[in-house]
Amino acid sequence: MVKVHTIRKTEIRVYANDHLPPHFHIINPDFELLIVIEDFSIYAESETMKGAAGVAAKAAREWAANNVATIKAEWNRVNPRFPTK
Repeated sequence: MVKVHTIRKTEIRVYANDHLPPHFHIINPDFELLIVIEDFSIYAESETMKGAAGVAAKAAREWAANNVATIKAEWNRVNPRFPTK
């Protein structure tokens, strides 16, 4: 697991030897989201995004959108079997 970035209690992580599609995790004490790197769609979620959780998820997704090259580089580094473009 690589912690790519932290925003307060929310972490953006990429796991080594992870499954397809290429994705990253947004992890918070109240929720977890898996976001597809290619189009930023939600692949899986543990909670509905309401209130503070929704605000935290939005901030993390905005950071990720502005730093997609960093996320792709980490995915490719720790998941060389499934490189993303």
